[in-house]
Amino acid sequence: MVDPRAEYDRRLADRRARIAALDRINFIISNIRLGIAGVGAALLWMAAVRASISFTWPFLAWLAFAVLAVIHARRLRRFERAQSAERVYLRGLDRISGRWAGTGRDGAAFLDGHPYAGDLDLFGPASIFELLNTTRTEIGELTLADWLRTPAALPEVRARQAAIDELRPMLDFKEDVAILASESPVGRTGMLAAWAGAPAVRFSPALRVALAACALITIALGFVVYRDMIAPEWLFGWLLLEAGFAALWRRQVHQVLHGIDTPERDLGLLADLLARIEIEPFTSPRLAALHQTLLTGGVPPSRRIAQLRSLVSWLDSTHNMMFAPIAFVLLLRQQLAIAIDRWHAAYGPAVSEWLRAVGEVEALGALATFAYERPEDRFPELVDQGPVYDADALGHPLIAPELGVRNDVRLGDGGPRLILISGSNMSGKSTLLRSVGVSVVLALAGAPVAARRLRLSALALGATLHIEDSLQAGHSRFYAEILRIRTMPSWS
Repeated sequence: MVDPRAEYDRRLADRRARIAALDRINFIISNIRLGIAGVGAALLWMAAVRASISFTWPFLAWLAFAVLAVIHARRLRRFERAQSAERVYLRGLDRISGRWAGTGRDGAAFLDGHPYAGDLDLFGPASIFELLNTTRTEIGELTLADWLRTPAALPEVRARQAAIDELRPMLDFKEDVAILASESPVGRTGMLAAWAGAPAVRFSPALRVALAACALITIALGFVVYRDMIAPEWLFGWLLLEAGFAALWRRQVHQVLHGIDTPERDLGLLADLLARIEIEPFTSPRLAALHQTLLTGGVPPSRRIAQLRSLVSWLDSTHNMMFAPIAFVLLLRQQLAIAIDRWHAAYGPAVSEWLRAVGEVEALGALATFAYERPEDRFPELVDQGPVYDADALGHPLIAPELGVRNDVRLGDGGPRLILISGSNMSGKSTLLRSVGVSVVLALAGAPVAARRLRLSALALGATLHIEDSLQAGHSRFYAEILRIRTMPSWS
């Protein structure tokens, strides 16, 4: 069994050595660029003012500067990714050492009236979610939260267990996904999902042909005017007529271009994550099925998104002061709006599936990281007939193993169907109850549990640990507990 602390230390040292090496290279390249810029300026002065050398020399100097700038940009990106990898393992070591509380996103927004999440500390500061949450995107975070809030059916749990077990040792893959997702400001995917789910405008195919024909006529008229074959007034008159024709669809064009404006920023994040997932040869049924859902017409989604990003790149170029007049007379923005809308109509419905796949891979990766960092925890044995809950050496994942007291708990399957727990204050009664509840949540999410062994069936979970009385409603604490219990599903 691999020691996660030792492996993280080794990888952290490697990433820090890489950061130091890249930092030295970047320093050297920066100085070389500065020197080339100075030489280029001197050569330009000698060519333009003194006329003592050919303009070829300053051109070559500035060409070398441009090439070096491209190389430098790539090195800087590698440097930033090495820093991101360093943070991945620093946070991993913090989790192993118990220094993770208050350092990550705690998912407090997911409490939202859930019947037992507050009682079991599933969300909020120093919660189960904060411990588990290594996701970097909105959809990954939402998927993980949903798995904790909603118990899965046993076949689904078994599929997740196999996928988590496959991902557990795949540190390079999980590192790559974390680095790629961290390159987006907040891992946004919600706006992209909303845009993809909105209906497309669906322009008439005839309009596409008409706009292309208008652009060709403009080019032809420009050519003949340039050759003095007709008066310029013909071209000006045509441009006015063309502008009036294009204005008939101004509202629809604006709707398409405005709609893609914000989601476009998230396309790079999605494309890079999908490209990384596409090349990984998964073997577990769940991850292999996710691979298949990504294909649209046999083409991987990263290539589909690359097509859309190319269109958006052309759209951005129409704002360039030098290119904007040409784009205007050729109706380029209108033609790009139609092309973007066609992409939206063809692949918009698939975006939700792509996002779902990314969210599931991230959620599975988070649970796999949890499993890797806690090698003493075990996947529960799932039984179809119940109710059954049979645990040996049960602990709580939020309590350090050396501090917690382990207990055996058995319910159902010929044993007791009810356990009464009593004892003095501070004796650990509520901690034991929370340990049972959290183990059920983790087990039915597909994760390993803090126990030497756990055997359980599908169970209905309820809790009243954080129930309080209400003077305003006239409810005592006892009555509030009765009201909560009435809402709980039964085991039968």
